[in-house]
Amino acid sequence: MTTGAEQAKPKPAFDAGSTVAPIQVSSGVPADADTHFEVQQLYYREAKMLDEGRYVDWLEMLADDLRYWMPVQTNRLRRQQALSISAPGETAYYDETKASLAWRIRRFDSGLAWSEDPPSRTRHLITNVLVTLPDPADESHAPGDLVAESNYLVYRSRLQHETGLLAGRRIDLLRRTDHGLLVCRRTILLDVNVLDQKNISTFF
Repeated sequence: MTTGAEQAKPKPAFDAGSTVAPIQVSSGVPADADTHFEVQQLYYREAKMLDEGRYVDWLEMLADDLRYWMPVQTNRLRRQQALSISAPGETAYYDETKASLAWRIRRFDSGLAWSEDPPSRTRHLITNVLVTLPDPADESHAPGDLVAESNYLVYRSRLQHETGLLAGRRIDLLRRTDHGLLVCRRTILLDVNVLDQKNISTFF
């Protein structure tokens, strides 16, 4: 049954049928040590905000034109691996803008988010951070943009006995602004094709 709050959810600013390809890790020049450290610290602050439930503060780390995408993966034969990740516009756990993420966060306090009331306790562990400079020939990137790849392990505990682990990989396009680095595109890959949890209401 669809609730009134679900009916009021804003439509994504991008076309659900978009053929925009997921961001790929650049094979270009690795970022210098200072930039790499800056990105690591960004991710550690982000993890702390998410674990403390400071979602409004977390939104400030995201660009206004954010694309936050977590496609579904399927089991494929080795020769069909190119088809194992759903394409943009196909089934996804998350396919969000900054506005729709803000809607999800507001819903936590609406009394209708049963899966997060009482809220989950989470611990985000971020590792294997790699930072590279985008290909200069790619005109879709602005000067100062960075491509960052990281692995995550998220432990989630709720109520007395509900626990679970979610692991995978993130690929970000980071934009440098007057307020520091912002995430303007995030692709999240989950290392399972069938969720073993009752729901997925955790941010990554």
